[in-house]
Amino acid sequence: MSNELLWQPSDEAIANSALTSLTNAAIAKTGLNLDSYADLHKWSISQPGDFWSLVWDHLEIIGDKGSVNYSPGKNFIDAKFFPESSLNIAENILAQGKENEVAIIAIDEAGNRSEVTWAQLRSKSAAVAAALTDLGVVVGDRVVAWTPNYAEVIIYALGALSIGAVVSTSSPDFAPNAVLDRFGQIEPKVLLAAQSYSYNGKSFDCLERLTEIAASLPTLVKTVLISDQVTEFTTFDNWIAPYLGAEAKFVRLPFNHPGFVLFSSGTTGKPKCIIHSAAGVYLKAVAEHRYQFDTKAGDKVFFYTTCGWMMWNWLATGLGAGATIVLFDGQPMYPNPQRLFDIAQNEKLDFFGVSAKFIDSAAKAELKPMQSHDLSSLKVIGSTGSVLAPESFDYVYREVKKDVHLASMSGGTDICGCFAAGISTQGVYRGELQGAVLGMATDVFDVQGNSAAADEKGELVCTVPFPSKPIGFWGDEDNAKYRSAYYEGFAGVWTHGDFAAKTKSGGFVIYGRSDATLNSKGVRIGTAEIYRVVETFAQVQEAMAVSQDFEGDTRVVLFVTLKGIAELTPELEKELKTALRVQASPRHVPDLIVAAPELPRTKSNKLVELAVGDVINGREVRNRDALANPQALDWFKQFTL
Repeated sequence: MSNELLWQPSDEAIANSALTSLTNAAIAKTGLNLDSYADLHKWSISQPGDFWSLVWDHLEIIGDKGSVNYSPGKNFIDAKFFPESSLNIAENILAQGKENEVAIIAIDEAGNRSEVTWAQLRSKSAAVAAALTDLGVVVGDRVVAWTPNYAEVIIYALGALSIGAVVSTSSPDFAPNAVLDRFGQIEPKVLLAAQSYSYNGKSFDCLERLTEIAASLPTLVKTVLISDQVTEFTTFDNWIAPYLGAEAKFVRLPFNHPGFVLFSSGTTGKPKCIIHSAAGVYLKAVAEHRYQFDTKAGDKVFFYTTCGWMMWNWLATGLGAGATIVLFDGQPMYPNPQRLFDIAQNEKLDFFGVSAKFIDSAAKAELKPMQSHDLSSLKVIGSTGSVLAPESFDYVYREVKKDVHLASMSGGTDICGCFAAGISTQGVYRGELQGAVLGMATDVFDVQGNSAAADEKGELVCTVPFPSKPIGFWGDEDNAKYRSAYYEGFAGVWTHGDFAAKTKSGGFVIYGRSDATLNSKGVRIGTAEIYRVVETFAQVQEAMAVSQDFEGDTRVVLFVTLKGIAELTPELEKELKTALRVQASPRHVPDLIVAAPELPRTKSNKLVELAVGDVINGREVRNRDALANPQALDWFKQFTL
């Protein structure tokens, strides 16, 4: 691929960057010659305790760090950062910002815009904390939200985190079954929901589904509704009103205290509940905002996300960098394809975060924001969710903005952060993620478990522990699920499930998933949730969903085998798609449904999605010997693009 340099930061920007400031602090601390980002990165992964301790100091984290920075333990899972420390991430976030400065700007699809000042954020979060305490919520209890991307959700989360509760969020397009598969496992005490939400010009009422969800969560003591109408549920504003003026209280907790539960995509049954430490996520995400993207206090940071994606957690943590965060809820190209660029212009965004799919869609819609919009404030365009194609790099610099830091990012729900992303002091090469994030020993391994050569495709791995690695999975007492999820590919190393290659310029290219997880419109979803719906149809014998690289993004192809004389008619196809949309979510609807004669399976009778994914993506099949019916794969070759 072309190793073309598309953008370079100015000498002034480099000199004034937080990354340069951190590098100087590292040099002063270690006496090492850290002449480049590569030098700093190498030190950050060779001395993880010293590095993250320096970041703690440089970010001026409030709390007691303790005398031990890092305890390696006997393996990746056992490694601990700051085992003697105590801190509260809500205390750190709410210490940012002047009273009358704006902390959050929230915009909905209809164009309603609201602001929350730092003073209001502090006051309302303290009120939530007091209201939760009165409901009996204590350290370690779970509170959940099934909501659009509204400011109230962040206020609610900060109030909960301030008293040591654990926060988990989901978006309202998830059907009750999908919500209960997630929240039902963690037994929440309080549920925040919204009366309705809008998408693509349509309004969706949530009350009927909310009644079903609330009735199916026996541990709930309260359901609170974001609404301005009277219903059977207490509204958010009425709930916190008696507590406004309450004094802020912050429970300082160990570094490894749970703060968030995020959910895996449900590839092999119910989604796994990934428990994240509040402090670990905070330290890693704020370091990314500050050092990888040079976010400064007062910058306006936007990422198009729902509350069901880890980018919501990442965006919310931008408050910890002193940024104003900008929320949007709705279809990103409604009522016109320019919608998000209008927000970028009107809000004078510094950081504009979208999915790779959005950039591709903007290119296909022939949008030319460089001509139609004033994007002079824009410093960084962030992209994640799926692979950003080289042609999308070309489009951004040709039609969006010439002088902008285009940062392709790759990480995951599993780490609530990035393995590789932008580097604010380095150039952007076409089609490449600029490099490994500080503190992340990101590498590519060949099948033998050796570090691959430049441009050699292999598995994306991380060889050194980091603060935002999961604490564990809910209900997985002996860490068996946790170990099998990440540590069985190569001994003692985190294997992420992405195909990748390192580049000669020190960057990375990601080629897509190497496991059975699907990537639908930039959001990872699980196959099991699709099968559960599809296989209730009398005509369907079995189903298999796989991702296929397609037109610079991915598409989901659903293969079905049919019973007896049943046929895949247009009517059946429509019924299948409708059922998936209603019973799972719009993201679970495949791009293509195809009737197959036979699906490959292992000798122990398990379906082998990986093998079909390899075939239709033109890759070598990795485990053909394990198949009971390897000849079944030959039929799928016709779908290779």
